[in-house]
Amino acid sequence: MSLHRHNPAELSPPTGFSHAVTATGTRLVFLAGQTALDTEGKVVGEGITEQFTTALANLLTALRHAGGTPADLARVTVYTTDVPGYRDHAHELGRIWRRLAGRDYPAMAVIGVVRLWDEQALVELDGFAVLDEPAPA
Repeated sequence: MSLHRHNPAELSPPTGFSHAVTATGTRLVFLAGQTALDTEGKVVGEGITEQFTTALANLLTALRHAGGTPADLARVTVYTTDVPGYRDHAHELGRIWRRLAGRDYPAMAVIGVVRLWDEQALVELDGFAVLDEPAPA
């Protein structure tokens, strides 16, 4: 599997994302939207940073169970009901990303939404990864 991150000099320098990612591999993993749900199905965390941490951990757990690693992520979309809060905490969210997922940034977008499926959820992440190895048996 090979992911190549493209960050052209003609574009603004990316911070915490890649402008484009090309991928070659044999298996795609599509990751469902993950919020800050615990194992009981309840949203945990009062603020956006706590919820982002749990949502990202949940996304990475699903990816690991599919045989992937954070470096395999080609695309992640973040949906938030609080874009100003997300922007205000961007540096902290970046530190959380680096701690949990490393510095191989996928192509990303942050999209403001009116609400998510669970009304208490402030953030949801989905995405896809490209893996080179065959599917686990």
